[in-house]
Amino acid sequence: MLSQLTAHRRALHRIPELGDQLPKTQAYILSQLKGLRCRIIEPGRHAVLAFFDAGCPDAVAFRSDMDALPIEEKTGVDFCSVHPGRMHACGHDGHMAMLLTFAQWLDQNLSALSRNVLLVFQPAEETTGGAQDICRTGIFGELKVRQIFGIHLWPELPAGVIGTRPGPMMARTNEVTVEIEGKSAHIAKWQQGIDAMEAGAQFLCRAYQMAESELPADRFRVFRFGLLQSGTVSNAVSAHTRIEGTLRTFQEDVFEHITRRAAEIAHQLEGETGCRIQVHFSKGYPPVRNDPDLYDRAAALLGPEGFTTLAEPVLIAEDFSFYQQELPGLFFFLGTGGDLPLHADRFGFDESILESGVSLYQKLLAL
Repeated sequence: MLSQLTAHRRALHRIPELGDQLPKTQAYILSQLKGLRCRIIEPGRHAVLAFFDAGCPDAVAFRSDMDALPIEEKTGVDFCSVHPGRMHACGHDGHMAMLLTFAQWLDQNLSALSRNVLLVFQPAEETTGGAQDICRTGIFGELKVRQIFGIHLWPELPAGVIGTRPGPMMARTNEVTVEIEGKSAHIAKWQQGIDAMEAGAQFLCRAYQMAESELPADRFRVFRFGLLQSGTVSNAVSAHTRIEGTLRTFQEDVFEHITRRAAEIAHQLEGETGCRIQVHFSKGYPPVRNDPDLYDRAAALLGPEGFTTLAEPVLIAEDFSFYQQELPGLFFFLGTGGDLPLHADRFGFDESILESGVSLYQKLLAL
């Protein structure tokens, strides 16, 4: 198994592609599925679905993301990216390698399967949420898929260790844009202007105070801003401020509280400063919320040595959450044990950990 995993991972690592433009990645996956006893479905945007029909009344799905990141690789490995400025720095090459190796095992054991299996190779996890497009095809209903599983490599766990938790696991994410319009004036006559920079600073401070003080500490959230642009020259009142940030939450009431209060703060500042202020929250990804019943069944099946229960959810987002809005799903982290975080230009891992992922997939068929 390890030789297969290593070969797949390194072949895919060499050809990282972005978003939903994945012709080489798709071609490699199709070449490896060719000849296996599965129905190939290509729903567009370079996605690949492989359906193993064991003649059972229902099915279970397993998902891998496919896309890479716009990062210049600096690992120095001999299977380094051949595409300048692109790198599999988030482990998706490992995810695909596990699913392809699992596909070969499914083909060899098709007659013994207790349910049909759908493998989902999905583009655009890092960009536009390609999971939504898979859901919109209606394929889960058509093939009577009852549940879905996924794995993500995770440097914060020891190598080979699997972790998950019931309920909230990864955050809902919404990008935030604040546009503030004022009126420029010479600094010497600043009273004749409407200072969009001051309004922006006030908004930022009040928004931070609100997010930190108005909700209990156990209601995990992040509402922070990473970009503030304002003004044109040093001796003129700024007429425009733009602030960009991110809101990360797990509970709907926390999301609603922060978005409502951000709008109220903007309205208050409009009255105080005379500026026009617009606050926009993008749709973003929903939170990854593991089905509690599915979690309990997995825990009973795998036993105490099967996986580590994570103490808290993480504030990183994942579009696997869209699948969980369609059907019960369980998402796992697979530890790489490395010092480098995901998205680092030197990110790498020992391919032997991928055996734990394939083994987990095989066991989950019994749920």
